[in-house]
Amino acid sequence: MWLTRPFYERSTQLFLGILFAALLVVTVLHVALPEGHPLHVTSYTVTLFGKYLCYALLAVAVDLVWGYLGILSLGHGAFFALGGYAMGMYLMRQIGDRGTYGDPILPDFMVFLNWQELPWYWLGFDMAWFAFIMVLLAPGLLALVFGFLAFRSRVTGVYLSIITQALTFALMLAFFRNEMGFGGNNGLTDFKDILGFNLRTDATRLGLFLATGVALAIGYVVCRAIVTSKLGRVSVACRDAEARTRFLGYRVERVQLFVFVVSAMLAGVAGALYVPQVGIINPSEFSPIFSIEIVVWVALGGRATLYGAVIGAILVNYAKTVFTGVMPDAWLFALGALFVLVTVFLPQGIAGLLKSRHTAKEAAA
Repeated sequence: MWLTRPFYERSTQLFLGILFAALLVVTVLHVALPEGHPLHVTSYTVTLFGKYLCYALLAVAVDLVWGYLGILSLGHGAFFALGGYAMGMYLMRQIGDRGTYGDPILPDFMVFLNWQELPWYWLGFDMAWFAFIMVLLAPGLLALVFGFLAFRSRVTGVYLSIITQALTFALMLAFFRNEMGFGGNNGLTDFKDILGFNLRTDATRLGLFLATGVALAIGYVVCRAIVTSKLGRVSVACRDAEARTRFLGYRVERVQLFVFVVSAMLAGVAGALYVPQVGIINPSEFSPIFSIEIVVWVALGGRATLYGAVIGAILVNYAKTVFTGVMPDAWLFALGALFVLVTVFLPQGIAGLLKSRHTAKEAAA
C-alpha cells in the first residue's frame, strides 16, 4: 500500500525514531524529575516545544508544495490561522457561563459588543467532532476554491506567490473587523478546557505536546507517501517541466490542486494544535510576514526533503526565542544574518549539508 511505503525508507525510520525518542525524553524529564532538578523540563518549556512542533508541521506542509510542486506559497499562514480559529471557536464555546459576563451562549467579546445572538457560522462549534472537521474543512475548502481558479487559469511563478500573499493579507484585514464576529484585533482567548481537560494543568499541556508530536509524525508520513508515489513523481515533473508534463497527457492542474489542498489541511491541523497550547488566536497569524517566515524555515532547513523543513522550523524558532531574550532590539538582524549565511554557504540548506556528508562517507567507504 502506498501509505506504508515510507516506513521502509531509512530516512523516515530515522526521523520517526528521533522524534519519538525526543517525545519520550521530554516526557520523562518533565514527569519523573522534581522541579528543583537541573534536568527537569518545566511546563512552560513543554508548551514551548509543542509550539515548535506545530511550526514544524506547518513547515512540512509548505515544503510539500514548494519543494515538490514548485509552488512558492506566501499564504500558508492563512490556512494555519483558519485551522486555529476553528479550534478557537470550539474552545470559546466550551467556556459557557464561566466567562467574565456569565453568558452561557455568547462569548465575552460578543457580549461586550452587544451582540444579541450567536452568528450562524458559530453554530455546531460546541461539539468537538464538528470543530475537528472544520479544522480540516475550512482551510481545505479555501485551498480548493483558490487553487481551482488559480491553477485552471495557469497562474504560476511569482504571480501565484503574490496572489497567495494578497489572499492572506485580505483575510487579515477582514478578521481585524469586529463585525466579522471573530474577536477583532484581540482575537479569541481566555480558553478554559479542551475535551473536558483543564488547559492550565501540567498533564493537559503534556498531552497536547505529545498529540502535536504524533500529528507531526502522521503528517510527515503522509507527505512522504505522496512524494514517493506516482503522484509525487508527476508533481516533481510539473515542478521541473510543466509544459512537457502537459504534453505527455497529465492533467497538471489536478495534480497541483490535490497536493495544494492536502498541504492546506496539514497547515490547518498545525494551527488547531497551536491554539490551545499558546492560549490565543488573533488576526496577526494571517500576517504576510508570518507566511514569509515559514518559507525562510524551509529554505534554511532544505527544500524537497521534508525533514529539512522540520529542522529549519525548530532551529529558527529556537534561535528566535534565544535572540529575543538576549537581544530583544536586534534579534531580527541576527535572524537575517543566519538566513544570509546559510543561503551563501549552504544553498541546499542544512539537509543538503547532511546529505553531502553522508555521500562523502559512503564514497570513502
